[in-house]
Amino acid sequence: MNGPPTRTAPRAALLRDRNFTWLMSGGAISALGDQFTLIALPWLVLKLTGDPVLLGMAVALMGIPRAILILFGGALVDRHSPKRILMLTKHVNTVLLAVLAALVYTGHAHLSVVLALALGLSLASAFGIPAGTSMLPHAVAPQHLQAANGMMMALRQVTMLAGPLLAGLLFALAGDGSGGPRHMHGLAFAFAFDCVSFAVSAWTLAQVESHPFTPPPRQPVLRAVADGLAAVWRDTLMRTCFLYWGLCACVIGGVMQVALPLLASSRLHGASALGLLMGAHGAGALLGMAASGIAGRRRAGNLGMTLLLIDGIVGLLLVPLGTITASWQGMLINVVIGVLGGFVQIAVFTWIQQRVPRELLGRTMSLFMFIFMGLAPLAAALAGWIASRVALSALFGGAGLCLAGAALLAWLFTPMRALRDVPARTMV
Repeated sequence: MNGPPTRTAPRAALLRDRNFTWLMSGGAISALGDQFTLIALPWLVLKLTGDPVLLGMAVALMGIPRAILILFGGALVDRHSPKRILMLTKHVNTVLLAVLAALVYTGHAHLSVVLALALGLSLASAFGIPAGTSMLPHAVAPQHLQAANGMMMALRQVTMLAGPLLAGLLFALAGDGSGGPRHMHGLAFAFAFDCVSFAVSAWTLAQVESHPFTPPPRQPVLRAVADGLAAVWRDTLMRTCFLYWGLCACVIGGVMQVALPLLASSRLHGASALGLLMGAHGAGALLGMAASGIAGRRRAGNLGMTLLLIDGIVGLLLVPLGTITASWQGMLINVVIGVLGGFVQIAVFTWIQQRVPRELLGRTMSLFMFIFMGLAPLAAALAGWIASRVALSALFGGAGLCLAGAALLAWLFTPMRALRDVPARTMV
Protein backbone atom coordinates (compact mmCIF):
# COMPACT_ATOMS: atom_id res chain seq x y z
CA MET A 1 0.00 0.00 0.00
CA ASN A 2 2.93 2.34 0.59
CA GLY A 3 4.65 1.59 -2.73
CA PRO A 4 3.06 4.20 -5.02
CA PRO A 5 3.46 7.15 -2.65
CA THR A 6 7.10 6.23 -2.11
CA ARG A 7 7.77 6.28 -5.85
CA THR A 8 5.82 9.42 -6.60
CA ALA A 9 6.89 11.50 -3.58
CA PRO A 10 10.37 12.40 -4.96
CA ARG A 11 8.86 13.52 -8.26
CA ALA A 12 6.19 15.59 -6.55
CA ALA A 13 8.82 17.20 -4.35
CA LEU A 14 11.00 17.93 -7.37
CA LEU A 15 8.19 19.60 -9.24
CA ARG A 16 7.71 21.89 -6.24
CA ASP A 17 11.44 22.67 -6.21
CA ARG A 18 11.94 26.03 -7.92
CA ASN A 19 15.54 25.25 -8.82
CA PHE A 20 14.66 22.01 -10.53
CA THR A 21 11.72 23.41 -12.49
CA TRP A 22 13.93 26.19 -13.87
CA LEU A 23 16.67 23.69 -14.76
CA MET A 24 14.24 21.23 -16.32
CA SER A 25 12.41 23.82 -18.41
CA GLY A 26 15.62 25.42 -19.64
CA GLY A 27 17.22 22.06 -20.31
CA ALA A 28 14.22 20.88 -22.32
CA ILE A 29 14.19 24.00 -24.49
CA SER A 30 17.93 23.86 -25.09
CA ALA A 31 17.91 20.12 -25.89
CA LEU A 32 15.07 20.61 -28.36
CA GLY A 33 17.00 23.38 -30.11
CA ASP A 34 20.11 21.20 -30.28
CA GLN A 35 18.22 18.65 -32.37
CA PHE A 36 17.49 21.30 -35.01
CA THR A 37 21.18 22.16 -35.36
CA LEU A 38 22.27 18.51 -35.34
CA ILE A 39 20.27 18.04 -38.54
CA ALA A 40 20.67 21.46 -40.15
CA LEU A 41 24.45 21.82 -39.82
CA PRO A 42 25.62 18.69 -41.69
CA TRP A 43 22.81 19.22 -44.20
CA LEU A 44 24.01 22.79 -44.83
CA VAL A 45 27.55 21.53 -45.48
CA LEU A 46 26.22 18.89 -47.87
CA LYS A 47 24.14 21.46 -49.78
CA LEU A 48 27.06 23.91 -49.99
CA THR A 49 29.54 21.33 -51.28
CA GLY A 50 27.71 18.25 -52.56
CA ASP A 51 30.85 16.37 -51.55
CA PRO A 52 30.69 13.48 -49.04
CA VAL A 53 34.43 13.86 -48.36
CA LEU A 54 33.97 17.47 -47.24
CA LEU A 55 30.92 16.44 -45.24
CA GLY A 56 32.99 13.88 -43.36
CA MET A 57 35.78 16.38 -42.79
CA ALA A 58 33.27 18.93 -41.49
CA VAL A 59 31.84 16.41 -39.03
CA ALA A 60 35.37 15.62 -37.85
CA LEU A 61 36.19 19.33 -37.46
CA MET A 62 33.06 19.84 -35.36
CA GLY A 63 33.58 16.79 -33.16
CA ILE A 64 37.28 16.25 -32.54
CA PRO A 65 38.13 19.52 -30.71
CA ARG A 66 35.11 19.03 -28.46
CA ALA A 67 36.12 15.47 -27.69
CA ILE A 68 39.69 16.39 -26.81
CA LEU A 69 38.82 19.39 -24.68
CA ILE A 70 35.98 17.66 -22.84
CA LEU A 71 38.64 15.73 -20.90
CA PHE A 72 39.88 19.06 -19.56
CA GLY A 73 36.45 20.70 -19.38
CA GLY A 74 35.51 18.53 -16.42
CA ALA A 75 38.63 19.62 -14.54
CA LEU A 76 37.83 23.28 -15.23
CA VAL A 77 34.26 22.84 -13.98
CA ASP A 78 35.62 21.27 -10.78
CA ARG A 79 37.69 24.39 -10.17
CA HIS A 80 34.95 26.92 -10.88
CA SER A 81 31.21 27.16 -10.46
CA PRO A 82 29.37 24.87 -12.93
CA LYS A 83 26.69 27.54 -13.24
CA ARG A 84 29.23 30.17 -14.24
CA ILE A 85 30.83 27.96 -16.90
CA LEU A 86 27.47 26.81 -18.24
CA MET A 87 26.12 30.36 -18.42
CA LEU A 88 29.18 31.50 -20.36
CA THR A 89 28.84 28.68 -22.91
CA LYS A 90 25.15 29.46 -23.43
CA HIS A 91 25.91 33.09 -24.21
CA VAL A 92 28.66 32.08 -26.65
CA ASN A 93 26.39 29.61 -28.43
CA THR A 94 23.62 32.21 -28.66
CA VAL A 95 25.91 34.64 -30.50
CA LEU A 96 27.43 32.02 -32.82
CA LEU A 97 24.04 30.62 -33.83
CA ALA A 98 22.62 34.10 -34.41
CA VAL A 99 25.45 34.85 -36.83
CA LEU A 100 25.01 31.50 -38.57
CA ALA A 101 21.25 31.97 -38.95
CA ALA A 102 21.71 35.46 -40.41
CA LEU A 103 24.32 34.29 -42.92
CA VAL A 104 22.18 31.39 -44.11
CA TYR A 105 19.04 33.52 -44.38
CA THR A 106 20.78 36.21 -46.44
CA GLY A 107 22.54 33.68 -48.69
CA HIS A 108 26.06 34.58 -47.50
CA ALA A 109 26.89 31.28 -45.83
CA HIS A 110 30.21 30.16 -47.30
CA LEU A 111 31.84 26.89 -46.30
CA SER A 112 34.85 28.44 -44.55
CA VAL A 113 32.67 30.70 -42.38
CA VAL A 114 30.25 27.87 -41.59
CA LEU A 115 33.11 25.61 -40.51
CA ALA A 116 34.60 28.35 -38.35
CA LEU A 117 31.27 28.91 -36.57
CA ALA A 118 30.80 25.14 -36.21
CA LEU A 119 34.24 24.91 -34.62
CA GLY A 120 33.23 27.60 -32.14
CA LEU A 121 30.07 25.69 -31.23
CA SER A 122 32.15 22.55 -30.76
CA LEU A 123 34.62 24.27 -28.44
CA ALA A 124 31.82 25.80 -26.36
CA SER A 125 30.13 22.41 -25.94
CA ALA A 126 33.41 20.91 -24.68
CA PHE A 127 32.90 22.98 -21.54
CA GLY A 128 29.12 23.16 -21.58
CA ILE A 129 28.59 19.39 -21.46
CA PRO A 130 30.56 18.72 -18.23
CA ALA A 131 29.14 21.91 -16.70
CA GLY A 132 25.60 20.85 -17.54
CA THR A 133 26.05 17.35 -16.14
CA SER A 134 27.46 18.87 -12.93
CA MET A 135 24.62 21.31 -12.30
CA LEU A 136 22.03 19.02 -10.71
CA PRO A 137 24.04 18.19 -7.56
CA HIS A 138 24.54 21.93 -7.05
CA ALA A 139 20.84 22.73 -7.43
CA VAL A 140 18.70 19.96 -5.89
CA ALA A 141 18.70 18.17 -2.56
CA PRO A 142 20.88 15.03 -2.41
CA GLN A 143 17.92 12.77 -1.65
CA HIS A 144 16.22 13.94 -4.88
CA LEU A 145 19.23 13.56 -7.16
CA GLN A 146 18.38 10.11 -8.53
CA ALA A 147 14.80 11.10 -9.36
CA ALA A 148 16.05 14.35 -10.94
CA ASN A 149 18.52 12.50 -13.15
CA GLY A 150 15.81 10.08 -14.26
CA MET A 151 13.39 12.86 -15.18
CA MET A 152 16.04 14.83 -17.06
CA MET A 153 17.17 11.76 -19.03
CA ALA A 154 13.62 10.87 -20.00
CA LEU A 155 12.96 14.46 -21.03
CA ARG A 156 16.05 14.50 -23.22
CA GLN A 157 14.90 11.35 -24.98
CA VAL A 158 11.57 13.03 -25.71
CA THR A 159 13.40 15.96 -27.33
CA MET A 160 15.42 13.49 -29.42
CA LEU A 161 12.11 12.20 -30.73
CA ALA A 162 10.26 15.48 -31.20
CA GLY A 163 13.19 17.64 -32.36
CA PRO A 164 14.04 15.83 -35.62
CA LEU A 165 10.37 15.47 -36.53
CA LEU A 166 9.70 19.19 -36.00
CA ALA A 167 12.89 20.08 -37.86
CA GLY A 168 11.86 17.86 -40.77
CA LEU A 169 8.49 19.61 -40.90
CA LEU A 170 10.21 23.01 -40.86
CA PHE A 171 12.49 22.04 -43.75
CA ALA A 172 9.57 20.71 -45.76
CA LEU A 173 7.64 23.96 -45.31
CA ALA A 174 10.42 26.57 -45.51
CA GLY A 175 13.03 24.88 -47.70
CA ASP A 176 16.16 22.84 -47.06
CA GLY A 177 18.42 24.20 -49.80
CA SER A 178 17.58 21.55 -52.36
CA GLY A 179 16.47 24.30 -54.77
CA GLY A 180 19.60 26.38 -54.29
CA PRO A 181 20.85 29.03 -51.83
CA ARG A 182 17.60 30.98 -52.05
CA HIS A 183 15.68 28.03 -50.66
CA MET A 184 17.61 27.64 -47.39
CA HIS A 185 15.23 29.60 -45.18
CA GLY A 186 14.25 26.42 -43.34
CA LEU A 187 17.88 25.87 -42.34
CA ALA A 188 18.17 29.50 -41.23
CA PHE A 189 15.04 29.18 -39.10
CA ALA A 190 16.45 25.98 -37.53
CA PHE A 191 19.62 27.79 -36.43
CA ALA A 192 17.54 30.74 -35.23
CA PHE A 193 15.37 28.43 -33.14
CA ASP A 194 18.43 26.92 -31.50
CA CYS A 195 19.78 30.44 -30.91
CA VAL A 196 16.60 31.43 -29.11
CA SER A 197 16.62 28.17 -27.13
CA PHE A 198 20.09 28.99 -25.77
CA ALA A 199 19.05 32.52 -24.87
CA VAL A 200 15.93 31.32 -23.06
CA SER A 201 17.81 28.54 -21.25
CA ALA A 202 20.43 31.07 -20.14
CA TRP A 203 17.62 33.16 -18.63
CA THR A 204 16.13 30.14 -16.83
CA LEU A 205 19.61 29.18 -15.57
CA ALA A 206 19.98 32.67 -14.10
CA GLN A 207 16.91 31.96 -11.94
CA VAL A 208 18.60 28.92 -10.34
CA GLU A 209 20.08 29.48 -6.91
CA SER A 210 22.93 26.99 -6.79
CA HIS A 211 24.40 25.72 -3.54
CA PRO A 212 27.56 27.44 -2.27
CA PHE A 213 30.49 26.24 -4.36
CA THR A 214 33.66 25.06 -2.61
CA PRO A 215 36.36 24.01 -5.10
CA PRO A 216 38.29 20.85 -4.18
CA PRO A 217 42.04 20.87 -3.55
CA ARG A 218 43.75 21.67 -6.80
CA GLN A 219 45.56 19.03 -8.80
CA PRO A 220 47.37 19.64 -12.10
CA VAL A 221 44.85 19.06 -14.89
CA LEU A 222 47.12 16.81 -16.92
CA ARG A 223 47.90 14.72 -13.84
CA ALA A 224 44.21 14.28 -13.06
CA VAL A 225 43.44 13.20 -16.62
CA ALA A 226 46.42 10.82 -16.65
CA ASP A 227 45.33 9.20 -13.38
CA GLY A 228 41.89 8.52 -14.83
CA LEU A 229 43.31 6.99 -18.00
CA ALA A 230 45.69 4.81 -16.01
CA ALA A 231 42.90 3.51 -13.77
CA VAL A 232 40.82 2.42 -16.76
CA TRP A 233 43.82 0.80 -18.45
CA ARG A 234 44.72 -1.24 -15.37
CA ASP A 235 41.21 -2.73 -15.29
CA THR A 236 41.43 -5.45 -17.96
CA LEU A 237 37.70 -5.84 -18.43
CA MET A 238 37.09 -2.09 -18.47
CA ARG A 239 39.92 -1.60 -20.95
CA THR A 240 38.52 -4.31 -23.22
CA CYS A 241 35.03 -2.81 -23.10
CA PHE A 242 36.26 0.69 -23.85
CA LEU A 243 38.29 -0.51 -26.83
CA TYR A 244 35.30 -2.44 -28.14
CA TRP A 245 32.93 0.50 -27.62
CA GLY A 246 35.42 2.70 -29.44
CA LEU A 247 35.09 0.43 -32.48
CA CYS A 248 31.30 0.59 -32.17
CA ALA A 249 31.50 4.39 -32.03
CA CYS A 250 33.42 4.41 -35.29
CA VAL A 251 30.94 2.14 -37.05
CA ILE A 252 27.68 3.54 -35.71
CA GLY A 253 28.47 7.15 -34.82
CA GLY A 254 31.00 7.85 -37.57
CA VAL A 255 29.43 6.15 -40.55
CA MET A 256 25.86 7.17 -39.74
CA GLN A 257 26.75 10.88 -39.51
CA VAL A 258 27.72 10.72 -43.18
CA ALA A 259 25.62 7.88 -44.56
CA LEU A 260 22.20 9.04 -43.31
CA PRO A 261 22.41 12.54 -44.85
CA LEU A 262 23.62 11.00 -48.12
CA LEU A 263 20.76 8.50 -48.03
CA ALA A 264 18.18 11.23 -47.43
CA SER A 265 19.68 13.42 -50.15
CA SER A 266 20.08 10.81 -52.88
CA ARG A 267 17.09 8.51 -52.45
CA LEU A 268 14.50 10.00 -50.14
CA HIS A 269 12.91 13.44 -49.72
CA GLY A 270 15.73 15.64 -48.52
CA ALA A 271 16.24 17.08 -45.05
CA SER A 272 12.66 16.30 -44.01
CA ALA A 273 13.39 12.60 -44.57
CA LEU A 274 16.56 12.91 -42.50
CA GLY A 275 14.46 14.37 -39.70
CA LEU A 276 12.07 11.42 -39.94
CA LEU A 277 14.92 8.90 -39.80
CA MET A 278 16.51 10.53 -36.77
CA GLY A 279 13.14 11.00 -35.10
CA ALA A 280 12.39 7.32 -35.57
CA HIS A 281 15.69 6.45 -33.91
CA GLY A 282 14.86 8.77 -31.00
CA ALA A 283 11.45 7.16 -30.59
CA GLY A 284 13.03 3.73 -30.57
CA ALA A 285 15.62 4.80 -28.00
CA LEU A 286 12.86 6.07 -25.73
CA LEU A 287 11.01 2.76 -26.04
CA GLY A 288 14.24 0.86 -25.41
CA MET A 289 14.94 2.77 -22.21
CA ALA A 290 11.40 2.12 -21.05
CA ALA A 291 11.80 -1.59 -21.87
CA SER A 292 15.06 -1.67 -19.93
CA GLY A 293 13.29 -0.26 -16.88
CA ILE A 294 10.55 -2.87 -17.16
CA ALA A 295 12.87 -5.80 -17.84
CA GLY A 296 15.26 -4.91 -15.04
CA ARG A 297 18.26 -7.24 -15.16
CA ARG A 298 16.78 -9.91 -17.40
CA ARG A 299 19.60 -10.93 -19.75
CA ALA A 300 20.32 -13.32 -22.59
CA GLY A 301 22.74 -15.35 -20.45
CA ASN A 302 24.53 -12.40 -18.84
CA LEU A 303 25.15 -8.71 -19.52
CA GLY A 304 28.10 -9.27 -21.85
CA MET A 305 26.30 -11.81 -24.02
CA THR A 306 23.27 -9.49 -24.17
CA LEU A 307 25.36 -6.53 -25.30
CA LEU A 308 27.19 -8.52 -27.97
CA LEU A 309 23.99 -10.14 -29.22
CA ILE A 310 22.31 -6.74 -29.56
CA ASP A 311 25.34 -5.30 -31.38
CA GLY A 312 25.29 -8.24 -33.78
CA ILE A 313 21.61 -7.68 -34.53
CA VAL A 314 22.15 -3.94 -35.06
CA GLY A 315 24.98 -4.71 -37.46
CA LEU A 316 22.74 -6.96 -39.52
CA LEU A 317 20.01 -4.31 -39.54
CA LEU A 318 22.41 -1.76 -41.02
CA VAL A 319 22.96 -3.90 -44.14
CA PRO A 320 19.49 -3.42 -45.71
CA LEU A 321 19.38 0.25 -44.66
CA GLY A 322 21.55 1.11 -47.63
CA THR A 323 19.07 -0.38 -50.11
CA ILE A 324 15.83 1.30 -48.99
CA THR A 325 13.83 3.45 -51.40
CA ALA A 326 11.16 4.89 -49.07
CA SER A 327 11.32 6.86 -45.82
CA TRP A 328 9.02 4.47 -43.98
CA GLN A 329 11.44 1.61 -44.58
CA GLY A 330 14.31 3.53 -43.02
CA MET A 331 12.11 4.67 -40.15
CA LEU A 332 11.12 1.09 -39.39
CA ILE A 333 14.74 -0.07 -39.30
CA ASN A 334 15.82 2.94 -37.25
CA VAL A 335 13.07 2.39 -34.68
CA VAL A 336 14.34 -1.15 -34.08
CA ILE A 337 17.96 0.02 -33.90
CA GLY A 338 16.91 2.76 -31.47
CA VAL A 339 15.06 0.30 -29.22
CA LEU A 340 18.11 -1.96 -29.02
CA GLY A 341 20.45 0.98 -28.49
CA GLY A 342 18.27 2.50 -25.77
CA PHE A 343 18.17 -0.80 -23.92
CA VAL A 344 21.96 -1.18 -24.11
CA GLN A 345 22.64 2.44 -23.15
CA ILE A 346 21.11 2.11 -19.71
CA ALA A 347 22.85 -1.21 -19.08
CA VAL A 348 26.27 0.15 -20.05
CA PHE A 349 25.96 3.34 -18.01
CA THR A 350 24.76 1.41 -14.96
CA TRP A 351 27.63 -1.08 -15.24
CA ILE A 352 30.26 1.68 -15.41
CA GLN A 353 28.72 3.62 -12.52
CA GLN A 354 28.65 0.53 -10.32
CA ARG A 355 32.14 -0.71 -11.20
CA VAL A 356 34.19 2.49 -11.00
CA PRO A 357 35.19 4.04 -7.64
CA ARG A 358 33.32 7.27 -7.05
CA GLU A 359 36.47 9.40 -7.00
CA LEU A 360 37.24 8.22 -10.56
CA LEU A 361 33.72 8.24 -11.94
CA GLY A 362 33.82 11.72 -13.46
CA ARG A 363 37.06 11.11 -15.32
CA THR A 364 35.93 7.67 -16.44
CA MET A 365 32.69 9.05 -17.85
CA SER A 366 34.64 11.84 -19.55
CA LEU A 367 36.78 9.19 -21.20
CA PHE A 368 33.64 7.32 -22.21
CA MET A 369 32.24 10.48 -23.82
CA PHE A 370 35.62 11.14 -25.44
CA ILE A 371 35.46 7.76 -27.15
CA PHE A 372 32.13 8.51 -28.81
CA MET A 373 32.75 12.22 -29.45
CA GLY A 374 36.33 11.83 -30.67
CA LEU A 375 36.50 8.56 -32.58
CA ALA A 376 33.14 9.00 -34.29
CA PRO A 377 34.13 12.26 -36.05
CA LEU A 378 37.40 10.70 -37.21
CA ALA A 379 35.46 7.76 -38.58
CA ALA A 380 33.07 10.20 -40.25
CA ALA A 381 35.95 11.74 -42.19
CA LEU A 382 37.02 8.27 -43.35
CA ALA A 383 33.41 7.35 -44.16
CA GLY A 384 33.07 10.46 -46.32
CA TRP A 385 36.15 9.45 -48.30
CA ILE A 386 34.83 5.90 -48.70
CA ALA A 387 31.37 7.16 -49.71
CA SER A 388 32.92 9.07 -52.61
CA ARG A 389 34.31 5.81 -54.00
CA VAL A 390 31.71 3.13 -53.27
CA ALA A 391 27.95 2.79 -53.56
CA LEU A 392 25.83 3.82 -50.59
CA SER A 393 24.60 0.25 -50.17
CA ALA A 394 28.22 -0.91 -49.86
CA LEU A 395 28.92 1.71 -47.19
CA PHE A 396 25.96 0.60 -45.06
CA GLY A 397 26.62 -3.06 -45.74
CA GLY A 398 30.30 -2.85 -44.88
CA ALA A 399 29.62 -0.96 -41.66
CA GLY A 400 26.94 -3.44 -40.61
CA LEU A 401 29.05 -6.51 -41.30
CA CYS A 402 32.00 -4.90 -39.51
CA LEU A 403 29.90 -4.34 -36.39
CA ALA A 404 28.42 -7.84 -36.48
CA GLY A 405 31.89 -9.32 -37.01
CA ALA A 406 33.35 -7.29 -34.14
CA ALA A 407 30.61 -8.53 -31.83
CA LEU A 408 31.33 -12.13 -32.84
CA LEU A 409 35.09 -11.76 -32.36
CA ALA A 410 34.57 -10.10 -28.98
CA TRP A 411 32.37 -13.03 -27.92
CA LEU A 412 34.96 -15.58 -29.06
CA PHE A 413 38.22 -14.00 -27.91
CA THR A 414 37.64 -11.41 -25.18
CA PRO A 415 36.39 -11.49 -21.58
CA MET A 416 33.35 -9.42 -22.57
CA ARG A 417 31.28 -12.59 -22.96
CA ALA A 418 31.63 -13.13 -19.18
CA LEU A 419 30.66 -9.56 -18.23
CA ARG A 420 28.00 -9.52 -15.54
CA ASP A 421 25.93 -6.86 -13.83
CA VAL A 422 27.63 -5.51 -10.71
CA PRO A 423 25.57 -6.19 -7.59
CA ALA A 424 24.21 -2.91 -6.24
CA ARG A 425 25.76 -3.53 -2.84
CA THR A 426 29.31 -3.28 -4.29
CA MET A 427 28.77 0.21 -5.59
CA VAL A 428 31.20 2.70 -4.05
